[in-house]
Amino acid sequence: MPGDFSSAALAEARAAAAAPNLPDEDRSDIPFVTVDPAGSRDLDQAVHIDRSGDGYLVSYAIADVASFVRPGSALEAETLQRGETLYFPDARVPLHPPELSEGAASLLPNQVRPAVLWSIGLDATGEVSSVDVRRARIRSTAQLDYAGLQQQIEAGSPPDAFTLLREVGTLRRRLARARHSINLDLPEQDAEKASDGGYTITLRAPLPAEGWNAEISLLTGMCAAKIMMDAGHGILRTVPPPDEHAIGTLQAAARALGIEYPDDARPGDVLASVDPRDPRRVALLEHASALLRGSAYTVFDGAPPEQPLHAGIGAPYAHVTAPLRRLVDRFATEICLAAHGEIQTPQWVLDRLPQLPALMAAADHRAHEADRAVIDMTEAWLLQHRLGEQFRATVIDANTHSATIVLDDPVVRAKCSGDGLRVGSSITVTLAAADVAKRTVSFTAEKS
Repeated sequence: MPGDFSSAALAEARAAAAAPNLPDEDRSDIPFVTVDPAGSRDLDQAVHIDRSGDGYLVSYAIADVASFVRPGSALEAETLQRGETLYFPDARVPLHPPELSEGAASLLPNQVRPAVLWSIGLDATGEVSSVDVRRARIRSTAQLDYAGLQQQIEAGSPPDAFTLLREVGTLRRRLARARHSINLDLPEQDAEKASDGGYTITLRAPLPAEGWNAEISLLTGMCAAKIMMDAGHGILRTVPPPDEHAIGTLQAAARALGIEYPDDARPGDVLASVDPRDPRRVALLEHASALLRGSAYTVFDGAPPEQPLHAGIGAPYAHVTAPLRRLVDRFATEICLAAHGEIQTPQWVLDRLPQLPALMAAADHRAHEADRAVIDMTEAWLLQHRLGEQFRATVIDANTHSATIVLDDPVVRAKCSGDGLRVGSSITVTLAAADVAKRTVSFTAEKS
């Protein structure tokens, strides 16, 4: 993991935080609200949705990190090395010093902040009718977490900014189905602090409000991709369409689970048709993850790339909505601002653009390894004194002599040895090993 920031980078961050560069245009009249996981301080996005004729106006303010990070500075050099923020149950390793990421650049409530303001008009069906992107000063009026927002929506009393979130989010999800997007809404394994001071593993399904809010981010990313493709240069987040082997594997798994999968069906449509409460869905989604392999950041200059799509979204897409936490967003945003304003893209952006795919690939790999290490170590720690005990589990993937299982309690995912195990079946397993230092656990299946 990256260590502390250099003294030069910290000094630059503090100087930038003390004298923020506020845009001339003032849109602090828009009552923006942020929604993030509870306890977050690095707030990238603030939202407001209003009616516009028979459609909608989505105002989406994104933290303007480029106004704080000077090209060629020690601070920029550190961000290029880090790539993205890494999150742990008890700490975070930030992309930017906390003076910026949790202070002057963060869209904290009741603070005037420099932002990149996306104003996206939607028609009555949720399709894009207009796009504007420019720098402006904004002020968030409140900070919510997802659970609180979900409660307010269900009670019929959300903040004005989110009154139409369910409506717009639902329309955008309907359009995603028309694009045959592949939405892997897998429950997340999280390592969390427990009441006794230790740690535990929880399985958390995304709340509906998270999905609706995510549609606003996806909408913005698709608009950004179109702007860059029209401009003839940029950087897209691409995922190739699934190959026949991956589709065939998913189809076989679905039929083994007793889930209908017509020969001419699209994978995303089948996944969307399965009841979220159906326990077989998790096993099917386990196989579906193979549909979205080959993700990359694709730079182009001139014609759009030969394969411009993000298969999970079903459209070209770019990362522009999380610049506090992800390096590439800062550069893609500058291209969009320049293209929309019909001015030249800054040279510092063009100079760095070819390096970004490799930098982001390394950062993504490090983040994935960190997430997996946290979960694996916590699982082993939870089970280290329970060798020989039996547990109930569900088989989510299986080979001839082994399987991947998820325990009912605690929600541990692990390898299990055994013959003839069937995907989707509920079995009894015995804990054979739990090694905290190696971050491994293993089970054997009991014969039925």
